[in-house]
Amino acid sequence: MTTTPTRRRAWLMAARPQTLPAGVAPVVLGVGLAVADGVFAPLPALAALLGALLIQVGTNLANDYSDGVRGADTEDREGFTRVTAGGLIEPEQVRRATALTFGLALLVGSTLVYVGGLPVVVIGLTSIAAGLLYTGGPYPYGYYGLGDLFVFVFFGLVAVTGTYYVQAVTVAAAGPFPLGLPSGTVSTDAALVGAAAGALATAILVVNNLRDLETDRRTGKRTLAVILGYRGSRLEFLGLLGVAYTVPVLLWGQGDGPLVLAPLVTLPFAAAVAQTVLSRASGDALNPALERTGQLLALYALTLTVGLAAPEVV
Repeated sequence: MTTTPTRRRAWLMAARPQTLPAGVAPVVLGVGLAVADGVFAPLPALAALLGALLIQVGTNLANDYSDGVRGADTEDREGFTRVTAGGLIEPEQVRRATALTFGLALLVGSTLVYVGGLPVVVIGLTSIAAGLLYTGGPYPYGYYGLGDLFVFVFFGLVAVTGTYYVQAVTVAAAGPFPLGLPSGTVSTDAALVGAAAGALATAILVVNNLRDLETDRRTGKRTLAVILGYRGSRLEFLGLLGVAYTVPVLLWGQGDGPLVLAPLVTLPFAAAVAQTVLSRASGDALNPALERTGQLLALYALTLTVGLAAPEVV
């Protein structure tokens, strides 16, 4: 007998808290880099974290709504319950919650515009637009194999470098509303760490889409997993892990201290998750693997942040 969730539980399901490491991890890494470089600024860092979480939840709500009204989420789907398709919350209420969440993200982001200027405006507006158009709008790019690229860019490169930027530009006191990137507010290390975060965040999506491959194919949703198939998607997953674990070695090789190699201690956990992804295709196996990939991202971000920041704190 299936028990209908309470209203509060249904909204929690819509927010998909198991995905939040993808929003938190790059901000934590951006803070670690800022501490390492002596440009840590707590209030901009806090605003970046809150904004990232709101954009993550807003994107989840938008996807739930768009997939539900398009009919992409069917009864055959093996993933976590979607509230729109499952009839747990009215579609119009999900749509309004999406607008409210993104509106709050804009409000939080506006507190950074004075010091961050045009780059903050661009980051905020493009991140929200990307979240809305992932499965919404006239050309939902998530249905055409571009979702992986979106996650890599926005939950990796943009999130890490953006978090670092709003702190560095605050410390630099570059003046109100800079139109470009003041010197020293973006670093090579930030781009490398952003690539690592983006790779593991994308790995979460790969597991999700691998699990849904058959149902997505039947409903005409051409994710990259549908295009690549099982073998190609599993190779992509391994490649993304390879990118993530190469970054600490590159950071060490270009002069960072040996503590930046700390994420390598998570390799056994990554190998265990990879073993499941490489050998299983059912929701019973890949749903736990999806959560463990999120946990891997969180552990990786924590260890690398400590590795980056510890030499400056101790």
